[in-house]
Amino acid sequence: MLRCVVFALLLGVCAGSGKQQTKATPQSLSRGWGDGIRWVKTYKEGLSEMVKRKKPLMVIHHQDICPHSQALKKAFAADKSIQKMAEKDFVMLNLLNETADERMAPDGHYTPRILFLDQYNTVRTELVGKFPTHLYTYEPADMALLTQNMKKALKVRAKKAEL
Repeated sequence: MLRCVVFALLLGVCAGSGKQQTKATPQSLSRGWGDGIRWVKTYKEGLSEMVKRKKPLMVIHHQDICPHSQALKKAFAADKSIQKMAEKDFVMLNLLNETADERMAPDGHYTPRILFLDQYNTVRTELVGKFPTHLYTYEPADMALLTQNMKKALKVRAKKAEL
């Protein structure tokens, strides 16, 4: 009798362990762009942090339903050097919706689009991708170009600090 009770108990425990209870986890501010990066929530917060931390603001405009945004996100998140630089040297913001600041769309509203602002609140319009019609877009194969532009954004910060 005791064996039957122990067997039934073990069977119940084993059967119960197969059920996975999933909790809905809240979506982090990274939205898949890099969980190791400290992300700000809003454009206004990004501007404030940019001044306070004396670091450039990198703004990524994207959409969840855009296949180009999704492909760029995957490449961005997989690139260790970009992830490290983003965490260490930038105030980071990714936006699903446009800001009211028209300076953030110098050549139009499209996604994906990545722009940089320096700590003096200047949009760095010279830091562009390779496309002549969508200057601030990047493809997954453009991570080296994005890395170069991130480094240039840091040099601009250093040069202005010397003035």
